[in-house]
Amino acid sequence: MKPLSPPGIAAPFARYSHGVEVPAGHRLVRTSGQLAQAPDGTVPEGAGAQADLCFEHITAILAEAGMGPADVVHITGYVTDRAHMAGYMAARDRFLAQVTALPASTLLIVAGFTRAEFVVEIEVWAAAAP
Repeated sequence: MKPLSPPGIAAPFARYSHGVEVPAGHRLVRTSGQLAQAPDGTVPEGAGAQADLCFEHITAILAEAGMGPADVVHITGYVTDRAHMAGYMAARDRFLAQVTALPASTLLIVAGFTRAEFVVEIEVWAAAAP
């Protein structure tokens, strides 16, 4: 993957790239939006804990395709309030801690999700050589 950061635009606000070029012929994985529901049905409290669980789900999905966090080319995060941005961003940084070529990233504030206890949802695009 080739991170894209053209001169003449401001640097990214956090640990992400403005764009990512995916070489021709790579396999793509697109996850559904992941919510923070544990296998036993519980939902952790707080944006950081919810985002960590969402990234755990994403890691498992990517692993099934033989990929990992370094293969992620775009992350879209959704939070229900500006107050949840810091917790989400800290979890995103933990997910990307070992990644050197950072993915593109979008963070949106939305009105809500299917259940009131969810405050974070995350989806990714990943690409890897065949």
